[in-house]
Amino acid sequence: MTARALIIGAPRSGSGKTSVTIGLLRAFARRGVKVRGIKTGPDYIDPGFHEAATHRPGLNLDSWAMAPDLLRHLARGQAEDAELLLIESAMGLFDGIVSEENRSGAASDLARLFRLPVLLVLDVSGQSQTAGVIAYGFAHYDPTVKIAACVLNRAGSERHKKLCGDAIQAAGIPVVGTILRDPSLVLPERHLGLVQASEHPEMDAHIERLADAMEASLDLDAIYAAAKPFNIPSGSTEKSLRPPGQRIALAQDAAFTFLYPHLMREWRSAGAEVVPFSPLADEAPAVGCDVCWLPGGYPELHAGRLAAAENFKTGLARFAETKPVHGECGGYMVLGETLEDADGVTHAMTGLLSHRTSFAKRKMNLGYRQAEIAENSPLGRKGDTIRGHEFHYASVVSPGTDQPFATIADGGGKPIGPTGGRRDLVSGAFFHAIARG
Repeated sequence: MTARALIIGAPRSGSGKTSVTIGLLRAFARRGVKVRGIKTGPDYIDPGFHEAATHRPGLNLDSWAMAPDLLRHLARGQAEDAELLLIESAMGLFDGIVSEENRSGAASDLARLFRLPVLLVLDVSGQSQTAGVIAYGFAHYDPTVKIAACVLNRAGSERHKKLCGDAIQAAGIPVVGTILRDPSLVLPERHLGLVQASEHPEMDAHIERLADAMEASLDLDAIYAAAKPFNIPSGSTEKSLRPPGQRIALAQDAAFTFLYPHLMREWRSAGAEVVPFSPLADEAPAVGCDVCWLPGGYPELHAGRLAAAENFKTGLARFAETKPVHGECGGYMVLGETLEDADGVTHAMTGLLSHRTSFAKRKMNLGYRQAEIAENSPLGRKGDTIRGHEFHYASVVSPGTDQPFATIADGGGKPIGPTGGRRDLVSGAFFHAIARG
C-alpha cells in the first residue's frame, strides 16, 4: 500500500491548523480511510491529539534536529499500513532558523524533501480580498513548495466567504472549503498554554465536533485528491537516539508526560523493553531494569504529592546506587533538592542532584539546542553531540555543586555554556533530546 500525503500549513501560529488537522483526521477515519498524523517541529503535544483523532500513534518530524535520512526512515514507518498522511506544520509554513539548506526546522523543508503539496489554512478574520494577496505570495514565494489548495478559516459570513474565496481563486489557487467562525471549535489552553489530549475530559466529543465541521465545510474528496503518493526512498537510523538501556524504567503519569513518540518507537524497534512506573502512585523503578528515565512534564503541578512519595524517592535512590538515572526538564527538576511551585511553596525532591528549581518566577526558555555530552550517560558517550530543544518556564535558583551534564549551543551554533548536572550515575538537564547530531 502506498500512502498519499499532504502538508497542512499556514502563515502563522493561531491560524487554526491544529483544529483543521484534527478534524480532517477524524473525518477521514470516519470514512474508513487509514489515516495518520505527523507534526513538524519540536512539539510533543499535537501528536497526542493526532492519536486521539485516529487511534493510531502520532509522530514528530523536525528537519533541524533530525538528519534527512532519519526523517525518511521515520516517515516511511508512519506511512506503513496507511492510506493518507496529514503532516501539520508548526508555526508558519516557512518559519525556522537560519541553518544549513533544508535543516531550518520549517515544514517547508519537508515539502521539499518529500516533494509534497501544501494545503494552506488562512485565518481570514479581519480581512477580505487581501487573503488573495497572501495566498498568491505563498504560491509564488518558493517554486519548490507547491500550494495545492486553500482552506479559509474563521470567515464571518457568507458574503465574507465569497469575497475572500473569489480573490484567492482569481489568483489561481483552488479553495476547497470555508469554515465559519465558531468559538466552540477552538482547542482549550491551560498551564503553560498547553493542554494535552489525555487531560481534556471531553476530548473525543470535541474531536467529533471538529470532524462534523470539516465534513460540513470542506471538500474532503478534493483534499484527498490534492495529496500526493508518498514514494520516498528508505532512510537510516544512524542518527537516531540509541536506547539508553535494554530494560528502561520510564516514569509515566500526569507529572511525567513529555516523551517524543519516535523515541519510544525506535527504542522498542531496537529491542529495548520499556517498563512504565508512576511516581505519583508512589511507585519506584523496577529493580530488574538497567536504566531509569524521567521525562519532562508537569512536576510543579504535583510537587506536594511527589515530595510525599517516599517509596518512589527511596526506591529511585537505591536504583541510582548501581544503575544510571537520567531526567529531562521536569524529570531534571525532580532530581534536584527542592522545587518551588507557582504559589511559592518549596517542596523537597529526590536530592540525587544538588540544584534547586523554582516555578514561582516564570521566565520562558525556548529554542533549539546542540548538546555536547560531558561524560558517558544514558544519552550518549562523552563528546557525542545531541540535537534537541528547551521549552520551560522554571529556573534554577541554586546551581548546586554537581558537574555539568553537557555544554550547549543554540540552533545556529552560538555557545550558551554548561547545562544540567551529573553526579555518579545520575544526570539531567532542561534539554529535551531528539536525535544525534
